[in-house]
Amino acid sequence: MPFTCPRPHRVAVIAARPVSMFNLAVPEMLFGKVRVDGGPGYEVELCTSDPGSVGTGGGAELVIGQGLDAVERADTVVVAGTGSREDPDPRVVAVLRQAARAGKRVASICTGAFLLAEAGLLDGRQATTYWEYTGQLAARYPAVVMEPDVLFVQDGQMLTSSGYAAGIDLCLHIIRTDYGAAVANTVARLALVAPVRHGGQAQFTDTPLPAETGTSLAATRAWAMTRLDAPLTLTDLARHAAVSVRTLSRRFHAETGLSPLQWLLHQRVERAKQLLETTTLPVDQVARASGLGTADSLRQHLLRRAGLTPSDYRATFTRLTTA
Repeated sequence: MPFTCPRPHRVAVIAARPVSMFNLAVPEMLFGKVRVDGGPGYEVELCTSDPGSVGTGGGAELVIGQGLDAVERADTVVVAGTGSREDPDPRVVAVLRQAARAGKRVASICTGAFLLAEAGLLDGRQATTYWEYTGQLAARYPAVVMEPDVLFVQDGQMLTSSGYAAGIDLCLHIIRTDYGAAVANTVARLALVAPVRHGGQAQFTDTPLPAETGTSLAATRAWAMTRLDAPLTLTDLARHAAVSVRTLSRRFHAETGLSPLQWLLHQRVERAKQLLETTTLPVDQVARASGLGTADSLRQHLLRRAGLTPSDYRATFTRLTTA
């Protein structure tokens, strides 16, 4: 559900030794860029079980002054990736259990999922971690429903992401959940990262992205983004890319994890969200402008993706001031 508290949302990021510096930096970088009504949308605290010098996976030392009591003040708890998969810190495990009992949202980036699993928070839930360690996590915690080939998963109040840049996608998902697509996309632009990678997109473990040699479909995706309100077929996209429909479909899936038509639908729903948040257009006009056709179609897709009707979504996430 959207965050509705009048104060900034508090996020505690746990650094379990040895911590990944990149994982630790991502939440502060993204949440720190959120501005709502002229003020910060989030307050971020880095914390650890023994305040002071904290080792990292690369051998560097970080100084973190806050202890795990920061978790008690938080609305959301994020566990950064850690090298302590074999021997999870019992103090971190205990505080995670306490946070879950208190109804807090709990998330992990990369191998932080091992600490959530050790706490029993992922039992019977869908979860993921960095692809190299999915088998290890599944073997050690068989009650976890592993999703090995996705960027991130949300199952109730628990969220887990795969490695490295997928932590960015997870944080943008949280921002979008709390403050809407327009705010999340603004943060993505400020951070110079892609705003639209949904959780079900593949980790690309077996098919790494090709180098930019002129064969990428990025130009065709950019072209399609300017024509979301128009009918677009596979033939139209293939003609623009100067490839066959079969080649288009294969390359599209390799680059985005989606078929061309799935990608188009996702972009159209995101466009509809932005229009609902930032304009007063009637719902039927929003549906047409985003390429979803009718108000009924928009309602169906938005309910499936966001759990809200168009009018409820607008009432929750609008950034327009009322007179």
